[in-house]
Amino acid sequence: PIQWYPGHMAKTKKEIKEKIHLVDLVYELVDARMPLSSKMQDMDEILKQKPRIMIMTKYDLCDKEETDKFIAYYQSQGYIVLPVDLMHNVNVKEILNKSNEILLSMNEERRKKGMKPRSIRALLIGVPNVGKSTLINRLVGKKATNVGNKPGVTKMLSWIRINKDIELLDTPGLLWPKFENQEQAYTLSALSSIKEEIVDPEELAVFILKRMYALYPDRLKERYGIDCIDDFDEVYTCIGRKRGALMKGGEVDYDKVNLILIRDLKEGYLGDITFDRLENVK
Repeated sequence: PIQWYPGHMAKTKKEIKEKIHLVDLVYELVDARMPLSSKMQDMDEILKQKPRIMIMTKYDLCDKEETDKFIAYYQSQGYIVLPVDLMHNVNVKEILNKSNEILLSMNEERRKKGMKPRSIRALLIGVPNVGKSTLINRLVGKKATNVGNKPGVTKMLSWIRINKDIELLDTPGLLWPKFENQEQAYTLSALSSIKEEIVDPEELAVFILKRMYALYPDRLKERYGIDCIDDFDEVYTCIGRKRGALMKGGEVDYDKVNLILIRDLKEGYLGDITFDRLENVK
């Protein structure tokens, strides 16, 4: 089974617990391609009753019909949900607008108590590689943090001033100590929230094949010429020949086919996808 919970994540969770009293608002980032699998687990007790804005990142890469069902579901649970396209800066200003609404309410309460107004302090949380650093850079309007297309770029908590009204507490990507649902763990792996070294490439490639065949069989047909996945030797041979993953003598390079499947999904060659389904919400 897949398990990845490095020491810095446990340390981060402890530090969030210690600093949560300083925070007025939580930005919870969720990957639109996996709106259930990337939803933070075991954090509700730590976050207390803080106002929360769910920012649905990578909305430009998801199957909007399926992801929109999750957006409606989370809204019915009381979340403010904002789908964003960080690559093209779509809907990012709306995050600031919603934050300012909460800021006005907060400072009105402070005024009633005879206290001076102050800027709002927001906590930023999410799984690894969900787009936290890119979001910060968009909000600030310049490069404020390191960005990388792999989990684990941010290692510690740090305060960042977004503007005169908002201070942001940035955190490393967080997971949870145990993945009770291994399908969600593989989904997190397939979409770059778990380090590649943790997962066997063949197991991950087979998961991607099965998931794509169950949800988007037409994409496999279009990309690789595959009609069914009953015989994996035949499937790998088909992909190997179609994508040029052959060794000397024309034999299929299975390792290369694994990497092709993993990369094609991550780089968008299999189209806009959402690997979670609302009916799986307990």
